[in-house]
Amino acid sequence: MRIDILTKHDLNPLIQEQISKLFRQLGGDKNQVALGEILEEKNQITLAYCSENTKIEGIALMGTYKVISGKKGWIEDVVVQADSRGKGIGRKLITKLLEAAKQKNLSEILLFTEDHRTAAIQLYTQLGFKVKDSRIYTLKLN
Repeated sequence: MRIDILTKHDLNPLIQEQISKLFRQLGGDKNQVALGEILEEKNQITLAYCSENTKIEGIALMGTYKVISGKKGWIEDVVVQADSRGKGIGRKLITKLLEAAKQKNLSEILLFTEDHRTAAIQLYTQLGFKVKDSRIYTLKLN
C-alpha cells in the first residue's frame, strides 16, 4: 500500500478513470471536474491517494487559501473503495494531508462530513478535529 500526493504530471487515463469511479461512490448529484483542471498549480489543491499495485484504493483532497484570519485548508472528497474500508486508508490519507498542511504553514484545517457518516466522524475526532460551532450554508450557482 502506498500513500502519495498526485500531481498533474502523474495523470494518465487509468488513474483518471479509477478516481472518477471512486468519486462516484460519494453519491448524490455531485459533478466531477477534470483532474487535470483540479491539479493546475494555480488551483492550490493537494490530492492524496492510496494505491496498491495499480489500483487506486482511496483519495482525499485539500484546498488551501489565505484570508485575513489566516492560511487555511479545507478537506473534501474523502473516499475509500468500499471493499478496502476498515484498513486504515482514510486515516493515512488524512495524515498525509495534515503533513502537507504543516509544510504549507496553515493555521487551521476545516472539513465537513454528514451526520450519518459515523466512521468518518470517529476518524476525524481521533485525529484531533473538533466540531466547530457554526453552520455551513450553500448556494448552488449552476
